[in-house]
Amino acid sequence: MKIAVIGAGIIGITTAYELAADGHEVTVFERRGAAAEEASFANAGIVAPGYVAPWAAPGMPGKVLSQLFSRHTAVKLSLPLSGRELAWMWKWLRACKLETYLANRSRMQRLAFYSRERLAQLSTKLQLEYEYGQGYLVLLRSKKDSLLIQSGLPLLQQAGVAFRQIDAEQARQIEPALNPDTAFFGALHLPNDEVANCRQFALLLKNQAQRMGVTFEFNTTVAKLDSAQPASILIAGEDSQRSFDRVVLCAGLACAELLRPLGLKVPMAAVYGYSISAPIREPLNAPRSALMDERYRVAISRLGNRVRVAGGAEIGGSLERKRAASIQTLYKVLHDWFPGAVQHASSSITVQEWKGARPMLPDGPPVIGDSGRPGLWLNLGHGDSGWALSCGSARALADLMGGKAGDIDMHGLDISRLE
Repeated sequence: MKIAVIGAGIIGITTAYELAADGHEVTVFERRGAAAEEASFANAGIVAPGYVAPWAAPGMPGKVLSQLFSRHTAVKLSLPLSGRELAWMWKWLRACKLETYLANRSRMQRLAFYSRERLAQLSTKLQLEYEYGQGYLVLLRSKKDSLLIQSGLPLLQQAGVAFRQIDAEQARQIEPALNPDTAFFGALHLPNDEVANCRQFALLLKNQAQRMGVTFEFNTTVAKLDSAQPASILIAGEDSQRSFDRVVLCAGLACAELLRPLGLKVPMAAVYGYSISAPIREPLNAPRSALMDERYRVAISRLGNRVRVAGGAEIGGSLERKRAASIQTLYKVLHDWFPGAVQHASSSITVQEWKGARPMLPDGPPVIGDSGRPGLWLNLGHGDSGWALSCGSARALADLMGGKAGDIDMHGLDISRLE
């Protein structure tokens, strides 16, 4: 088949690769000048399937409200919120029910474990070399932090996740560079989880896809889908439509706008996240792999000779406006745990400060599969789990499009969930 993929982030690139691997003729359209330039650009890089879960969870609304006016908090609202953002928050509140949360967490983790397997298969098969680290520590500053994670441990056990609860001394054996002046209660160690550079992987896989015949058209914006023939697309600046046998929508936040004229209302909102990336000053003072500060929900990752600190969930506002307080929280957490790890900004040193818009559905899981409109397929709404879910989502979509049984149960991951 002749297939168009809209979007060249990690979801679009993995989708294009899997479709090409199945023998299809694939063209990728991307509005940016290069691949993985938006939400895939500078994320934390964590691949921890057991920790993939909906943001819509029991107790989360109260947690958000209690921290709303704190200086260093995981969630921030930028007022005023638009009507669309308020509608999204209402749907999010309704999805925080325990029964809904458990169903959606199961769906996301099922996909996350499959995706990690597929990531490993592709990396081995294609001999892809990118920045990578093994092991994941969830740092618990206090006994209260430890108690708060206890309810999730049976779910990790049920999912078959290898983990152990350890004290601070054991955590320091795994990560010797942890600040000796920062006292903490303990940690959760997940030895099989990992950190990997999402953008590096995306660019390497893009090159593989090109060798297989995939065409990438950058600086190309899809203006609209034809409501009568959704597999036909109009490129901004062109007079006539381009026709395909299938179109796959992987364009992040732009998906909702493209789908609206077709009568498909996908409740997607931008939940902004931040990161800083800085060169390592002294390797012995830097982390070995990946860590998460559970209280602040900030990840610290070792990516080659750099450290990346990522976190935050900001609703409202814009991509262009960076909150100074959100950036300061990242620096605070880095200083708390690894004060001498990185070189700070100077005339010769650049510290990358980044803000990205994560396309999130209110209940958590992405939507993967047939849109219900002729020829139009969807792979969207992965939120802050796009990297962890990408390879599995792409392979599952390719199997569905090819009429294959596939290797994973896709129940609850199609668009009917949103109706």
